[in-house]
Amino acid sequence: MGKPGTLYVVATPIGNLDDASPRALRVLGQASLVACEDTRRTAQLLERFALAVPTVSCHRFNERDRLQELLERLRAGHDVALVSDGGTPGVSDPGRLLVEAALDAGLPVSPVPGPSAVATLLSASGLPSDRFVFEGFLPARPGERRRRLRALRDETRTLVLFEAPHRLMDTLQDLAVIFGERRLVLGRELTKVHETVLRGSARELATSLAEGPVRGEITLAVAGADAAADAGEDEAQATAVREAWAAALVASGGDRRDALRRAAKVLGMGRAALWRRLDELGEDTGR
Repeated sequence: MGKPGTLYVVATPIGNLDDASPRALRVLGQASLVACEDTRRTAQLLERFALAVPTVSCHRFNERDRLQELLERLRAGHDVALVSDGGTPGVSDPGRLLVEAALDAGLPVSPVPGPSAVATLLSASGLPSDRFVFEGFLPARPGERRRRLRALRDETRTLVLFEAPHRLMDTLQDLAVIFGERRLVLGRELTKVHETVLRGSARELATSLAEGPVRGEITLAVAGADAAADAGEDEAQATAVREAWAAALVASGGDRRDALRRAAKVLGMGRAALWRRLDELGEDTGR
């Protein structure tokens, strides 16, 4: 039996195609097959650099079904390049199952490093990046997301997250309630034509983005916890919330629905986020 092929795990541009490295392009051009998350997306990259290489889809819905086909090709001596839609395969993207299967089969796996949304945002964030935690996407369900954020609240390292545009405002509201006035850096469409980097607290970012729907790929960097500062900050916020709620109850004549509206306006919070915070503080919201 001849020498097996190599599975190359190739990082590709997260936006600007000119970020493709010479080595990545060389590996892609010499591979017998490119296994990609979206063949249409990868076709744009290959066409941009005049690389005539066949592609096959390998995404989260079919990765397991593709394993044997791709392993057989590797065993036959053919090199396979694994790519995602952008960044590094297996890092919040498909690819881990194929890499694991190739290693279990004793086949060579070689990484080809390149662009990363995580490193890109951290490098321009101004936040400490000597030590950080990458959490990928938070849970989509509100209750699970809040539980995860509470578990991360005391983490002292910079926290990096991905978020879907349609969930961003809810996540910012949860961050405002749970993390308080912690510094955040939000990167949208990094390296692309409409790249945007915003800095501020979760509440400030939510206000900046409130005018229209958010589109594009989102990466968030959150400053790590400072135990002493966070304790004082949390107590100050709790006091402000309690005082605003008490004043709103008086102004509304005890109508809790109206009081919630009034207090949310005063505090600059969404009603749902305020209700969650009041519930955490043990206040009677009548719900």
